[in-house]
Amino acid sequence: MSETNWIADPQQLAGVAQELTDSAWLGIDTEFLRERTFFPKLCLVQISSPRGLWLIDTLAVGDLTALVAALTAANTRKIAHAARQDLEILFLATREVPAPVFDTQIAAGCAGLKPQIGYAELADTLLGVHIGKSQTRTDWSRRPLSAAQLDYAAEDVRHLPALADELRERLERLGRSAWVEQDCAVLADAALYETAPELAWRRLKGLEQMQPRARGIAMALAVWREKNARERDLPRSWILSDAGLYALACQAPANEAAAQRGAPECAQWRESSRRSLLQVIAASTPAAEPAIPAEELKPTPAQKELIQRLARVVDARAAALGVSPEILAPRGELRALAMHEGGRAALDLPSLRGWRRGQIGDELLEALKT
Repeated sequence: MSETNWIADPQQLAGVAQELTDSAWLGIDTEFLRERTFFPKLCLVQISSPRGLWLIDTLAVGDLTALVAALTAANTRKIAHAARQDLEILFLATREVPAPVFDTQIAAGCAGLKPQIGYAELADTLLGVHIGKSQTRTDWSRRPLSAAQLDYAAEDVRHLPALADELRERLERLGRSAWVEQDCAVLADAALYETAPELAWRRLKGLEQMQPRARGIAMALAVWREKNARERDLPRSWILSDAGLYALACQAPANEAAAQRGAPECAQWRESSRRSLLQVIAASTPAAEPAIPAEELKPTPAQKELIQRLARVVDARAAALGVSPEILAPRGELRALAMHEGGRAALDLPSLRGWRRGQIGDELLEALKT
């Protein structure tokens, strides 16, 4: 692969887009910051292809529309490691999800390696290539980037094609190529990367334990916080902390002084923000008790025994296949199966869909009958 190319203006980017036309594959990675914003701040896009390797300075280039055709070309496989976060960031930047994708972390798990194996460890394991970790805490928004930072960024895509080739060979020998294709196809769903603000209350824990009035306020405040965080591009907790949200929900303040006693952070807000918050509280209505999330339910002794029995089924099958049990059915899915009353076969669980249905799902459903 040729030397690394630094891209810092739209005309250069247009040239890169032309270079990427009709590529058989693209290696992709991103560098970003998220600590002080709601949306990730994309700082760098790394792309490798049979024709070269490019580091794209997104802070200088701005609009990435020129890349969309290459990133979404049906005949170009996009190779990434632990791709979901990179796909989310590129979706937010372009409103298109790169596809089709070959995720080397997913592929490694299906091939019998650790399911959450990191890129550096995978490169060392399969290729004997050592990738340093000296730049893992880099502030990628600073310019200029050092030679060490540029080398580190380039390494993140330089070895992706070789890793993909090695993994595809292993998967073909094992007859598991379809496993990875199905799991990676799920990543093309744009709904994975953008949640409607109106559903922000689903992030809250313990709603079912609150009184209807407080529950309704909490749900309304969660939506209000989400919309404000998006509009101002600030972390949710910078708008209103969870502790403050719950306190306001329980106290239902009717004026600014009471609101500041419940959530002292309100004192730092603009007056218009405090008024807006009070209006949300006043306009909220008591909410019906939501269904308790499965992960918050406590299993009965009989259900605990059933979970253990299902786990033994998964462990035995995983051992026979030479994969980690969580590749087949994570513990949370076994919990959901054990605690669901009736109609388990219709549950929307990965272990009951696609290739997993034949490998473990039917066996789990059979075990539930005994």
